[in-house]
Amino acid sequence: VQLQASGGGLVQAGASLRLSCAAPGRRFSSYAMGWFRQAPGKEREFVSAISGSGGSTYYADFVKGRFTISRDNAKNALYLQMNSLRPEDTAVYYCASRVWAQISEDPEAYDYWGQGTQVTVSS
Repeated sequence: VQLQASGGGLVQAGASLRLSCAAPGRRFSSYAMGWFRQAPGKEREFVSAISGSGGSTYYADFVKGRFTISRDNAKNALYLQMNSLRPEDTAVYYCASRVWAQISEDPEAYDYWGQGTQVTVSS
């Protein structure tokens, strides 16, 4: 499964971005999906995850109330709506999938990764 993340860019603090992830394959709705990010010099960290059906979501504390994860199983697409962006949100954002429907915040639980999309938030 080859994932393709897009939608990153350079924005000012307080702005919004919407990341997308295309996930070709016939069993997309069977896979839980997640977003992770990695800032320079830091480890990859969990941002958000969504179950295969989309009925369950989970967020890291630092994005609660600002980011919203969603998916469209008919389009094999995953999204991350990011509002009220802060300079500390600057990172490369990765989408990932796991061959289980249940969500996880552990990057080791994910089987496939996209190439990442850069998000830069200026102050």
